[in-house]
Amino acid sequence: MEKALPAILFAILTVIILASGCISQNLSQGRVCMRGSCFGVELAKTPEERATGLMYREHLDLDKGMLFVFPEEGIYPFWMKNTKIHLDIIWIDADKRVVFIERDAVPCISESCPSITPDKEAMYVLELTAGTADRIGIQVGDFASFEID
Repeated sequence: MEKALPAILFAILTVIILASGCISQNLSQGRVCMRGSCFGVELAKTPEERATGLMYREHLDLDKGMLFVFPEEGIYPFWMKNTKIHLDIIWIDADKRVVFIERDAVPCISESCPSITPDKEAMYVLELTAGTADRIGIQVGDFASFEID
């Protein structure tokens, strides 16, 4: 048992670090640019990646974000369950035009969290640190450019 203790402690520490958001989920990386500002983004492409999103993260740098990539355009509601940071959430259609923005979406740690539902169809949803949309002037109708796989 004593020989197994370091391995067990390492496993426990790894789980704590991952849950705290100090290490990324090893998602694919990309880049999204709008209004002359570019953001390094983690790509959430699978249903599992999209379901987890930025949950449990403690921090998001101003030049980072997460881009949710859906297989087709649709109405994609988002919620802030288990999300610890305030976010700007930006829905983008297949033509890469911004169609809806939720500024300063508030974290939710309760069991019942409200959904944020856009009024337009989108194929991508970009999450950035709250205040970014206002800071760089992102508006509905703006275009984004992507470098993603």
